[in-house]
Amino acid sequence: MTTAFVLSGGANLGAAQVGMLAALRESGVRPDVVVGTSVGALNGAWVAAEAPLGELGDLWRSLRRGQVFPADPLRGLLGFAGRSNHLVSDRGLRRLLRDHLRFERLEDAPVPFHVLATDVLSGLGVLLSEGPALEAILASAAIPGVLPPVRIDGRSYMDGGVVDNTPISHAIGLGADTVWVLATGYSCALPQPPRAALGIALHAVTLMIHQRLGLDVERYAGAVDLRVVPPLCPISVAPTDFSQADDLIRRAYRHTSDWLSRAMAGSTDPTETLLYGEHPHDPLPRRVR
Repeated sequence: MTTAFVLSGGANLGAAQVGMLAALRESGVRPDVVVGTSVGALNGAWVAAEAPLGELGDLWRSLRRGQVFPADPLRGLLGFAGRSNHLVSDRGLRRLLRDHLRFERLEDAPVPFHVLATDVLSGLGVLLSEGPALEAILASAAIPGVLPPVRIDGRSYMDGGVVDNTPISHAIGLGADTVWVLATGYSCALPQPPRAALGIALHAVTLMIHQRLGLDVERYAGAVDLRVVPPLCPISVAPTDFSQADDLIRRAYRHTSDWLSRAMAGSTDPTETLLYGEHPHDPLPRRVR
């Protein structure tokens, strides 16, 4: 039996995956293979390295917007003028990855690790399984128009979420019998729409991710033992606000632990994918088997 962890994207909401991972590890659930997209690729690298999750949590708690999306007014003007293909430099993400990655090449990860990126020209999703890990993760996280595409072996790549933000099919293709999906959810309880261009772009990405997840679950639920960790809701964290990581981690840990306890007690069928919130009055709109 091969168990895969599939980690979706979700920008700053990726902090919630830390709590999910901690609850799964505490319950003895560990992956034989890890597949990540966008911020899920960053978190997935930590899991594939078998590194302490406490340190990943500390990293998330220390992050602020400027470290991930450094302000660059000139770059923004060049982008709007058509002289740049992105609005924000990726130097912040590069620095974070350079400081914290524990293996240089994807194939060196202790647990087999794969990241999904999108080929800019063909529009096809490409599963990157070997080569420089830093470049692969940057490519997978390169939000179109926001961060620059990444060149790998002569091809330009952008965010894998453009074509498949929760790459369940790739996990199945790698031979997984059981697939645990760790989705970040989305800011389902914002009091008002984001005002800044970056904020609305990130919010749109997380909405797309959530909608695609429901479709993918319906498609693959009968093909594999599929277990989707229920994402958090309500979430009122703005898409560019990294200051709420501790709350997201704690809530996701508690929420996932409760869900796993019910599943192990038999009150919840773990093979039934139920996308719901933390409270009965905050349901998400899709329930599938």
